[in-house]
Amino acid sequence: MILQAKELRVEFRTRRGTLVAVDGVSFCVARGEVLGVVGESGAGKSLTGLAVMGLLEPPGRIAAGEVWLEGRRIDALPHAALRALRGRRIGVVFQDPLGSLNPLYTIGAQLEETIRTHLGLAGKELRGRALALLAEVGIPAPQARFQHYPHQFSGGMRQRVVIALALAAEPILLIADEPTTALDVSMQAQIIVLIKRVARERGTAVMLITHDMGVIAETADRVAVMYAGRIVEIGAVRDVLHAPQHPYTAGLMASIPRIAAGAGRSRLAQIEGAMPRLSEIPRGCPFHPRCPKRFERCLGSRPELMPVGASQAACWLHASAIAQR
Repeated sequence: MILQAKELRVEFRTRRGTLVAVDGVSFCVARGEVLGVVGESGAGKSLTGLAVMGLLEPPGRIAAGEVWLEGRRIDALPHAALRALRGRRIGVVFQDPLGSLNPLYTIGAQLEETIRTHLGLAGKELRGRALALLAEVGIPAPQARFQHYPHQFSGGMRQRVVIALALAAEPILLIADEPTTALDVSMQAQIIVLIKRVARERGTAVMLITHDMGVIAETADRVAVMYAGRIVEIGAVRDVLHAPQHPYTAGLMASIPRIAAGAGRSRLAQIEGAMPRLSEIPRGCPFHPRCPKRFERCLGSRPELMPVGASQAACWLHASAIAQR
């Protein structure tokens, strides 16, 4: 197993008390696997990724839990050691490609600096490696584009360059946080194909963070659905998307537009209400104020993930069936 997060808890200390943004999250990602992490804004997806990478900004901190990479615990490493590991073994792709690139340096210079720092290459070998990366991620005429600056690339091409930078040191783990959000549909599809190819051909473990269930369906092997800082359902994509076991997941799926929807269906289904603030997460199941299937137990007792078919779901609807086994 490449990445393991165990009971991860992220807290923010404020003047009004301690806010829990990620609460008891556990998951793993295998070599060559794409794990999708999905949920609404505020669910804790990006904070989970930042915690794994060691990029939480104060006052945020990992208050409990562990992060393991290739059998080595990394969340307790000194800053310098974690920074070196992040550049060498963990590649990162953020949502805004322009913000990830230095506008004062050419694409080629930025690639060469990254490769030189982490792999120690020089001369023709360094230049050849940089050009090969640009070609691998689909930059046309890489030799001609090598001396271009970030502003001379389209948004989709800049995202490809960012992925090339993330792959420059041959990482074993790639964390992609909303990598397709700012792109048009055709470019989204190309980036999805690229991420899948990276996992398949390089054997890279990929943690893909997104709010788009369509991206998850096209890209991921497994999916973790997050709500209010917790994983409420996790399993293989085909199982979770076609037979969701948590009411929140079912609500997300029902809200996706379908071309073949019945003629009598004039409005999309929606989940009533909104994600709770960190200071106002309710007792019991955090989804119960919005859940159409809630009952008394949901209001006072928090469900943990429990096996339901081939997936796991944190929902009391399945507790009685498990107890009868």
